[in-house]
Amino acid sequence: MLQPADVQKKPKTFFKFFKNRLIKNIEHNAKKAESALWENQARPEQLEPTDKPWNTWLILAGRGFGKTRTGSETVWSWIKTKRFNRIALVGQTLIEARHVMIEGESGLLNVIDKTALKRYSKNDGLLEFKNGVKVQLFAGDRYERLRGPQFDAAWVDELAKFKYPELFWQQLMLCLRLGKDPKCIITTTPRKNPLLNTLLKDETCHVTRGSTFDNAANLAPNFIENLHRQFHGTRLEAQEIYAQMLDETEGALWNRDLIVYESPPTEEWQRVVISVDPADTNKETSDETGIVVIGLHANKQAYVLEDATMKSKPNQWVKKVVDLYHLYKADRVVAEVNKGGDMVRDLLLAQDDHISFKGVRATRGKAIRAEPIVNLYEQGKVKHKTPMGFLEKQLCGFVPEASRASPDRLDTLVWGLTDLFLSGEGAYQYKVWV
Repeated sequence: MLQPADVQKKPKTFFKFFKNRLIKNIEHNAKKAESALWENQARPEQLEPTDKPWNTWLILAGRGFGKTRTGSETVWSWIKTKRFNRIALVGQTLIEARHVMIEGESGLLNVIDKTALKRYSKNDGLLEFKNGVKVQLFAGDRYERLRGPQFDAAWVDELAKFKYPELFWQQLMLCLRLGKDPKCIITTTPRKNPLLNTLLKDETCHVTRGSTFDNAANLAPNFIENLHRQFHGTRLEAQEIYAQMLDETEGALWNRDLIVYESPPTEEWQRVVISVDPADTNKETSDETGIVVIGLHANKQAYVLEDATMKSKPNQWVKKVVDLYHLYKADRVVAEVNKGGDMVRDLLLAQDDHISFKGVRATRGKAIRAEPIVNLYEQGKVKHKTPMGFLEKQLCGFVPEASRASPDRLDTLVWGLTDLFLSGEGAYQYKVWV
């Protein structure tokens, strides 16, 4: 039986119980909301890849894409879940690592829960968290400092700027030896760099590409306008904004200086062609079907409007070609018929029998056919509406008699421009259907 004193204590006990429970619920909900915040804000390409296993996540993107924020948020998720306990943060210099990766507007200190941080020593470049996780800063240009330390994760920023990227990478890989599954994030704007080329071919490297404009909603409107006004048509636009690797190969017919970016002043087209170089098979190892849209403007200049090259079944690329034909109000489809012969024409006309079609047959080598087109570029008669990374990589990487891979996009471009400027060379024409 309850005594009078117990009766007085019981309401206090219940009140204390519900108060504690309420506080726990509030804390739990706050943590849950905080942890979900980045997932709600981030674009899909900014979230850690989960589609397949990876050791390195290479984010190769233009200025303002959100690379630093992505790196900071990913590292913070590792810290608060204790997924990794010893994390290296590497910038080109210690000052850059501190000012960008730690203290910058999108740096680690601006995304973490401050109450989770135990100590931040600027002199040592060390962050210690209350759960035991340690984050240490390093300079990529002083890669010898990586001899000795060991980590289970790392974030490297602007790797393409490092003076000795290969030597740095060797040391970092020797350091990533803790835990069951060490990870490394690289956030960088591309530059010609052998290490980046190696990583792009590495099956354990997940590559995320993006441009400045992917993050336009979070950038000042005048910033976007200034970018277009100051850099449109330049190499810097392709590299720093569209994040293209501007590789150049000795002996290649094209070089980057020949490729000029310019939007057509008006929509006054004399002719528009959809150029096609169809693949003869549809296997894992098959070539792509080249599809390039080119317009000849009233100002006598040609504009490469779109590279829609794809690897697909015939019915898929045929549909794509027909869709582009109507989208651009094209005058003709120009297709190489060495492999498919009449089949290419028949597939297209079966989809839409009002298409104007011209078949072209290669009777000379790729280099011989390409040289007149290079001359058109040299004369400034061909412009690209926007950077087209894969097409331009093929153009600037094609060395006559040396390149082994079949440059499908290059070949497609050559057929289209030949039809617009040099119609009749090495080609024959089917009946035009109207």
